Amino acid sequence: MNFHYSAEPNVLMVLALFKEYGIKRVIASPGAINIPVVASMQQDPFFEMKSCVDERSAAYMACGWAEETGEPVVLSCTGATASRNYMPGLTEAFYRKLPIVALTSSRDFSRIGHLMPQVTDRRAHPNDIIVDFAHIQTIKDKQDEWDANVKINRALNNLRKGPVHINITDAISNNYDVIELPKAHVIRRIMPKDDFPALPSGKIAVFCGEHKAWSVEETEALDNFCACNDAIVVVDHTSKYHGKYRVPYSIIGAQQNYKSSITPFSLVIHIGEVSGAYHTFGAGYSARSCWRVNPDGEFRDFFKKLSYVFQMDEIDFFKHYTNKEYCPSNDFIKVCKAEYEKIIQSIPEMPFSNLYIGQKLGKEIPDNSVLYLGILNTLRMWNYVEINSKVRTYSNVGGFGIDGTLSSAIGSSFANPDQLSFVVLGDLSFFYDMNSMGNHCIGNNLRILLVNNGKGIEFRHLNHQAAFMGDDADDFVAAAGHWGRQSRDLVRHFAQDLGYKYLSASNKEEFEQVYGEYLDPDYRERPILFEVFTTTEDEQQCLMKLMKSNEDKMIKTAKTVKSVLGKNVVSFIKDKIVK
Repeated sequence: MNFHYSAEPNVLMVLALFKEYGIKRVIASPGAINIPVVASMQQDPFFEMKSCVDERSAAYMACGWAEETGEPVVLSCTGATASRNYMPGLTEAFYRKLPIVALTSSRDFSRIGHLMPQVTDRRAHPNDIIVDFAHIQTIKDKQDEWDANVKINRALNNLRKGPVHINITDAISNNYDVIELPKAHVIRRIMPKDDFPALPSGKIAVFCGEHKAWSVEETEALDNFCACNDAIVVVDHTSKYHGKYRVPYSIIGAQQNYKSSITPFSLVIHIGEVSGAYHTFGAGYSARSCWRVNPDGEFRDFFKKLSYVFQMDEIDFFKHYTNKEYCPSNDFIKVCKAEYEKIIQSIPEMPFSNLYIGQKLGKEIPDNSVLYLGILNTLRMWNYVEINSKVRTYSNVGGFGIDGTLSSAIGSSFANPDQLSFVVLGDLSFFYDMNSMGNHCIGNNLRILLVNNGKGIEFRHLNHQAAFMGDDADDFVAAAGHWGRQSRDLVRHFAQDLGYKYLSASNKEEFEQVYGEYLDPDYRERPILFEVFTTTEDEQQCLMKLMKSNEDKMIKTAKTVKSVLGKNVVSFIKDKIVK
């Protein structure tokens, strides 16, 4: 009979990656749901296949085969209880760290729990039968394709540690007309003793998300890497890197009608954790490839361009790729700094807003202080300004909630009573967490700056998805009107009754008169709360002015045409012109 590969995209991707990784040995058990997998393998001479009716025996056979060859072995079974019979053999493989892939096929997980025949729940596993599990759903779009690719790559890389389970949803298609497997994107994990890939030619950027404080040696290692490879370091304030090759890209990436010459990058090296500098993300999306460096070795494909994961300390990675005998002219960092200065010089004067406050305070925060920035408007706005390089900046970007910024800052202030601890946050975040201010352990080194705009101003910015609602967003999306509707007395009484020094400002003139008291490093009599009142209109205007401070006329015109004609018409015209 003339048949080829199954047309099911998830089957094709699994088999394509098996071939990329050189995984060819298969023990197949009979069944209906795994026919697309088995039939596709059967017609491809690359796969060395054996048959075993008893899945329990098949798993133990795989143990012997894998142990003797030192190479992975794939198990294939159908639905119902078939996969349950793999458990004894997989337990053996787990404790011997044998590279076995349990490739099970099933109906869609949505059928679980509805009394449908041959449907069992494979979502949970005993602790000692596999080291990784990947469920590969039916692939319907590009997002599904990316998700499946990362999961399969991760699982196959984890075969170094022991057996893995890949469960694949079968759409039960009888189409076997695909003659050639598609090219599948490969992601490889590199360990310290592995062969390292060569750095690509072209622009290289190290993208650093939230990061622990850098030691002198770590900073020097990164600086040397950049010097020897003409690279830059794209940062936000939580990155805490203040070396020679630092580029605060947020304000460049925020320009709506301007495309910077800095991008695209040939390679982005991703270090650190979550970043809250949203406009910096374009730096990664403009890259051809991304390498992730972290001791955890996890597949974190933030930019959807991941090709290598280096499971090692950053300092070891950077030292490996540093050749001190070759140091180029470092033109790239010069170009980036010039671009940054051009953008900064074009920024107009801002209305009284969170951004204005950041412009005024950022560089003046006393040396060796700690600064906590609230989620999300405060963090974004302060990433557009420079902050004293001798200040350590934090934000709760791990969980990315508004609920614990003040408490986290208070906890930080406990660590060193002689060190000033600053926190800047909006009113929703403040009132959510205000009970922590009453803690009797709070020291006189705490400085709170409350930007009270009477709502979640994030949802009222004109580039937000809720912008179409206008003022109606205030009722429930932006949660306006709570906590005294910007009362001038509520927070003042609360703070003073708790023993805080209270300051306030409602405009630039008042702010100029009192902000020096807030920053004063010599004042240590009481903790300070500085409440600043801003308006929706000023906050909206400041972000729009910043995002449109640099404009390329051609880009602006193109956006105008698209907004008038619509995306479909523009796409039709472009298609006709190209043809």
